[in-house]
Amino acid sequence: MTNEWFDEAFAGQTLMGILRGFDPEETVRLAEVAWQLGVRCVEVPIQNEQALAALRATIAASGGRPVGAGTVTTPERLRLAAEAGAAFTVAPGLDPLVLAASSDAGLPHLPGVATASEVQTAEQLGLRWVKAFPASVLGTGWFGAMRGPFPQMRFVATGGMTASSVEPYLAAGASIVALGSGLPDLLRSQGSDGQ
Repeated sequence: MTNEWFDEAFAGQTLMGILRGFDPEETVRLAEVAWQLGVRCVEVPIQNEQALAALRATIAASGGRPVGAGTVTTPERLRLAAEAGAAFTVAPGLDPLVLAASSDAGLPHLPGVATASEVQTAEQLGLRWVKAFPASVLGTGWFGAMRGPFPQMRFVATGGMTASSVEPYLAAGASIVALGSGLPDLLRSQGSDGQ
C-alpha cells in the first residue's frame, strides 16, 4: 500500500511542503499558498501540542488533499497522527516498529535514511519510497551513489533544502524535494507573497 500510495500522491510532483513550528493559523495559510501553487502534499511535524493543533487545522482546511504527520518517531506519535486524520506519516529515521504501527493504522509511511545499510533495510522491508535525511549534509552526490545499487528506490530529499536546492537535487536523482524553512522563499520566488 505504501509504495502505491506515494506513487500516486507524488505523480507529476517535484515538491513537498514541510510546515514546522508555525501556529495553526499560519500553518494553514502557508499550506493554502502551497496548494494554490500546485504542491499537492504537505507535512506538519507533530513534536508538541501546538504542532498537533496545526496538523488538525491543516487537515480540516485541506479539502481532501494529502496532509501528513511528520516527526512520527514512536508508536504513540503514530496513534496521535492517526487520530488527527493524517493521510501519511514521515519519520527522520527508519524504525521497523513505527513502520509496522503505521501500516497497522492504514497509513503510508516515509522513513528517513542516510546510509546504504538503511536504504537496503528499507528495501528489505518492502519500501520503495524513503526520505533522504539530512539531504543538505548528505549532498547531491549521495543520490547518484545510492541510485547505482538501488535503482528502484525513490528518494525525497529533506533537511536543509532551500529554493536554490530544488533543481540540483532533482538533477542528482531525488524524486521529490521537501522544503521546510525554504518553502516561504520558494513561494515568494514563484510570484506570491502569501497574502
